[in-house]
Formats: sequence, C-alpha cells, structure tokens
Amino acid sequence: MRALLVYYSRTGHTRKIAEEITKELQCDMDEIIDTVNRSGAGGFMTCGRQATKKELTKILPPKKDPSQYDVVIIGTPVWALTMSSPVRTYIVENKDKLKKVAFFITFGGFGAESTFHDLEDLCGKAASGTLAINTPSLKEGNYLDGVKQFSEIIKGLQ
Repeated sequence: MRALLVYYSRTGHTRKIAEEITKELQCDMDEIIDTVNRSGAGGFMTCGRQATKKELTKILPPKKDPSQYDVVIIGTPVWALTMSSPVRTYIVENKDKLKKVAFFITFGGFGAESTFHDLEDLCGKAASGTLAINTPSLKEGNYLDGVKQFSEIIKGLQ
C-alpha cells in the first residue's frame, strides 16, 4: 500500500508528529505551504477567524500527486474547533484524488472530535484511522505509542 502524508504546521507541533509517522511508515511526505504570513498575535487571530468562517487560503501546489497513493494521511492543527484553513484548501483542491484517508491532529484543548468530523465531511469519506495529540502530550513526549498504534492501523489497510 502506497501512503502519502500531507500536513500543515504553523508552530511545528504538527510537523513533529508528521515526521514521526513518516518514519514509522516509511512513506512519502508533502508539507502544505500557505502563502499567508501567520506569525505573531495577528497571524494567530487570522487563523482563528479563517477557521471559524471555513475560509480557504492560497497554498502552493503540492509536490506529490495524491491520486498516485492508496491512502493519504492528512495532518492539521486544530484552529477554532476545526481544521486549519491551509488543510481545508488542500482538501477542496484535491478531494477527488483521495482514495482512502486517515487523519491526525494536534490541539491545545478542545476540538478533536469536531475536527475529525469536519475532515470526514469535507473529504466525503470516513477516516481509515485517526490520531489526536494534545499539547501537553507533545511537550512531555508522551505521543510515540499513539503514533505507533496509528501507524499499525495504516499498515493494515488493504
């Protein structure tokens, strides 16, 4: 099974999990590059506003074609109880190319279930696997077992 992991990360938390999953699965990885500057307090406010309004943003074209993979693993931080706008944009632009999907999220407090629900709705597909890592687990390094379990689910897909 060919797997592609795509992710967006503003702070580096989602990137860290993406790298661990990629290492476990030995799969291809593609970072979603947003053209909007989201640094600082102003960038943080823009993130929340765009997520709440389910707005799209402008992203660079992906380097990998998701139609060439059996499963696409999508990673996003949770913004305002949903996916980030760069991930929303990626899905809108590529959802017809997605055969199977799995999701992982990083979040500070709330929004894991609503984010997974929104991701499935937007993709038009049920997730083959999900992984949620909160900030305390990330900072304490208590996420590797979850990454391994999630990776085993992906490896078991036919």
